[in-house]
Amino acid sequence: MSAPTPRSARLAQSPAVLREGRWWLVADAGSVPVADPAFTTVLDGFAEAVAAADRAVADLRARPSEPSASSTRGRR
Repeated sequence: MSAPTPRSARLAQSPAVLREGRWWLVADAGSVPVADPAFTTVLDGFAEAVAAADRAVADLRARPSEPSASSTRGRR
């Protein structure tokens, strides 16, 4: 079972924000909904890729650290 998704989440460091299943472009002056289906498809794909990368990094950080080959070179 996956973790619950937040009701609102910014996509990386972009102005794109997913609010309750709908993409918005947000700026200091206000926000506008993204109405172009092709653009929302790209945003969905990018959001999935960012989430997968975040999971991969978290998995790597959770592994016990192993000495690198260079740090054990010369030791017997």
